Amino acid sequence: MSHLPFIWAAYSIGTVVLLWCAFAPLVRKKSAVRDIRRLIQLEEPARDTDT
Repeated sequence: MSHLPFIWAAYSIGTVVLLWCAFAPLVRKKSAVRDIRRLIQLEEPARDTDT
C-alpha cells in the first residue's frame, strides 16, 4: 500500500492553509482601509462646520 496519496493530500492542505494565512490579512486590511476612508469622508463636513 502506497502512502503517496496521503502525503500529497497533507502537503496540499498545508499549502492551502499557508496561502490563506498569507492572503487573509491583506483582504482584511483592504476592507479596513476602505471603511476608514469612508468614515473620514463622513466626518470632514462636520469638522468644517465646527471651525
